Order: sequence, then structure tokens, then C-alpha cells
Amino acid sequence: MADLKQNRRNFLKGTALAGGALLAGRATGAAAAEGDPAILDIQPWAQQLGEGVDARPYGYPSPHEKHVVRRSVEWLTADPVSSVNFTPLHELDGIITPNGLCFERHHAGIAEVEPSKFRLMINGLVDKPLVFTMEDLKRYPRVNKMFFLECAANSGMEWRGSQLNGCQYTHGMIHNVMYTGVPLKYLLEEAGLKTNAKWIMPEGADASAMTRSIPVFKALDDCIVAFMMNGEALRPEQGYPARLVVPGWEGNMWVKWLRRIEVGDEPWHHREETSKYTDLMENGKARRFTWEMDAKSVITNPSPQAPIPHGKGHTILSGVAWSGRGTITHVDVTIDGGKNWHAARIDGPSLDKSMHRFYYEFDWDGKPLLLQSRAVDSTGYIQPTKDALRAVRGENSIYHNNGIQTWYVNANGEAENVEVS
Repeated sequence: MADLKQNRRNFLKGTALAGGALLAGRATGAAAAEGDPAILDIQPWAQQLGEGVDARPYGYPSPHEKHVVRRSVEWLTADPVSSVNFTPLHELDGIITPNGLCFERHHAGIAEVEPSKFRLMINGLVDKPLVFTMEDLKRYPRVNKMFFLECAANSGMEWRGSQLNGCQYTHGMIHNVMYTGVPLKYLLEEAGLKTNAKWIMPEGADASAMTRSIPVFKALDDCIVAFMMNGEALRPEQGYPARLVVPGWEGNMWVKWLRRIEVGDEPWHHREETSKYTDLMENGKARRFTWEMDAKSVITNPSPQAPIPHGKGHTILSGVAWSGRGTITHVDVTIDGGKNWHAARIDGPSLDKSMHRFYYEFDWDGKPLLLQSRAVDSTGYIQPTKDALRAVRGENSIYHNNGIQTWYVNANGEAENVEVS
């Protein structure tokens, strides 16, 4: 074993010297191998057999990634069964949210629905009321679509000023997955809409009996009754065995544990669209039917939960952007609080009503930074500042805050949630 280690050391010393010229001029890359046992020594995992294929019939992350979890804010809601936890955006890359990290919002806890007893009723202003089983749904033509789901209250605690210190908490009420299911229009067409049918009211099977009014034009456009996400069955916390997908519109309308869809000629004005999920203005009046999620972005790295670890030098800034009205065509970033803006690089698929990943690379001189991102969508809409939103809507709302987020990064690479005028 001693000879093997020595030969390995000699080989790595030579390759380190040969590769040194390639790393010159870049502030990244590994240090010389001399004296580094992590590269020179044979590690324990290379000296023994690992577990076989039967040891983990359902895969799970490495124990070294156990910190990558959803987190809640204890004081945010009265009880965990009617609460929210947040996607760790700062720990992710690309645009797909793993199923086990998709944020949760519940109004009566997780309903554990037995799929053999699942039924979906369509009634009201239809020619033929229908009831579907899961087997019935799976006999219809299905689609695969990637969409973001964002709670209308995402960033809501920031209306009056910087509060939650981390993009997981300021922006983590969102996820982006591939949904598989049946276009809702097929089911409505099967039931036959009467001529005065203008609205639908989906209802959940959980103890809160969640209901929302949705116009028929949206239901017939791109809504889906989904039973799979990212290729596997919905998780129970995401509405197993079937949920409604309402692309680009606020997450409260994406009714989970779907059990009934009533068709009517006017909105129902139930609790979740009157006392809740309306945008309270400064004069005491409230905007209603603000369904679409406006263009928004956030820098996920660096951020308060993801400081710069390497000191000054070559640095990669990363973030996500999305719009409920189409695709993201452009993202600008600034590292000096808006004095100078730079075009970020959007990488990966650019899909309708889906997350987009952006990057900006720069050489950090070690001085403090003020990081912001600004998204532009395919309609030409430009993400506004928080001050611009407040000038129109005041500070009373907790919904639909898509203002530009600012992170202050100090000379040590640590980040903090701040605002700049």
C-alpha cells in the first residue's frame, strides 16, 4: 500500500505541474496537490465495497446534503397544519425543483387520500354531470408541461421593508416541475358546458374544502388535472392523487386533492377570494381577481444563506426568473445597487410560464456589493422596484410583491437582506 500511495503522489505531482498553465489567469481551480491528503491519499470509499442495488429501493440524497431541506418560519402562521414551508432556492441550480423540496402550503394539513376511493365530480351548468375515478382520468390523452407554481404571498413579508434574511424565506414559496395529466378542457367537453357557463369552482378533498372561482376561458385554455410531477406520482403534500394546475396564476387556485368542479355563471366569492387573496390597497379598498403572477426574479447565490466562500476573485452569480404571462426574454443584474446594469446569461430551457436560470460572472475585488436582478418577460413587462410598487399600492398588501430584491454583500462575502432607494 505504501508503494501505491507513493506512485499516486508522484503521478499527481506531475499532472498538477502540467495543468498549472491552464489555471493561470483564472482565480479558480484547485491548489497544487502537494501536501493535500484529500487528493494524494486513497480515501476509505475507494478501499471497500459499497452497498448493492437492493439497499436503496427508493433513492434519497447523500447524507452530506441533509441540510438541503424545506424550512418554515415559526411565527408566520398560527399552526403548522395551516402554514407554509419554503423551497431552499439557494441550494438548487437549473430550473427543476426536486419533488422532496417543493414548497408546501396547507390550510388543513396534508390529506392522505386513498386512490381507489378518489372521485372527481363535474356538476353545475353542464349537460351531463360526471364522476371520474383515477383509472378514468388516465384513459384520456395526457400532456407533459413544465410550470412554476408561486404562492401569491411569496415575498409578502417584504412589503413594508426588508425582513426575512434569506432567499429561501423571501422567495421560496415557489417550485417548478414537470406536470403530467389531462387537459381540463377534455373533461369539461365530455360533461358539456351550457351556454351560460362562465366560471368553474374547483374544490379540494382536504378538511378545509379549499375552493376558488376560475373563469371558464382559463379552464379551457391550459389548465390540467395532474396526477404526476417530475415523472412520478404527486407527493401527498402536493395533492396526491390529483390536483389542478393553473399555469401562471397564483398558487392558491391550484386546488390540491381535487374532488369536485362545479360550473356556474358567476364567481362564488368564497373565503379565499374575498377576505383572503385580494390585494389590500392603501385606501382600504382591495384589488380582486389579480390572478396572474407578474415577472419576477431573485439572485439565489450569493445571498444571505449562501455567502461567497472563496474571497475575492472569479465569482459566479446565479438566480431564477419567471413570469405568469410567458417567457423571460432578458435578465439584467447589478452589483452596485443599480448604478450599472449588466446582461445576465440565461441558460437552459426557456419555457412558457416556467422558471428560467440566469448567471453572471465577474471578478470580485473584495469590496462590498449591492446585488439586484431585473427580469423582462415576453410581453415587454419589466420587473419594478419595491418603491414603484408601493407608490401605486401602498404597504397594506401581503400579495403579489414582485419588486426587485437587494442583497448587501460585505467584504467577508456575507450577505444580508437590505433595500436601497
